[in-house]
Amino acid sequence: MDNWTGGADEWVLIEQARAGDPSAQREIIEHHERLVAATVTGILGPAPEVDDVGQETFIRFFRALDRFREDARIGTYLVRIAINLSLNELKRRKRDRIAVREAEERPAGVSCLSDGSRSAEAKAIVRQALGRLEPKFRQVVVLRLIDGYSVRETADILQLPQGTVLSRLSRGQVRLKAIVDGLAAVEESGERRIL
Repeated sequence: MDNWTGGADEWVLIEQARAGDPSAQREIIEHHERLVAATVTGILGPAPEVDDVGQETFIRFFRALDRFREDARIGTYLVRIAINLSLNELKRRKRDRIAVREAEERPAGVSCLSDGSRSAEAKAIVRQALGRLEPKFRQVVVLRLIDGYSVRETADILQLPQGTVLSRLSRGQVRLKAIVDGLAAVEESGERRIL
């Protein structure tokens, strides 16, 4: 969630950034880059495109400053841009996967768990499961459970009714649990075979 106090200071920065002040732009980026990165990573998973999407989020934000509404918060606006760009990236990936699938068969990879901590393994399984979750559920789960937005804030960001957010959150959690359980079972059976 956006930990910046915002308010009047936020509007001063907006006006300075509109005037082309690089220090105001840098301050906006420094205050919100973790929020944008968390949102993009939550939707795309750890991927090389995360940095590009994050940078493009700020580029689009600064280009659209003239349309920035007084009632909006910078963090909310940036998250909306980050979500849209992340969803576009997911669509691009899907098109690329279809093209690759038509061209060749991918061999199934064998994952071997290191002796690292269980929590690192659990986080990896959850990240992998989030990547398999449908985007409409993933974005609600990421915003609500990972980024910490309230249901109302999530609804505002996604421009959805609160009931839809609650429904997608509930269904997304059920689907995510099923995916995590399946991945965990595969990991456990892989460990047993290695031993």
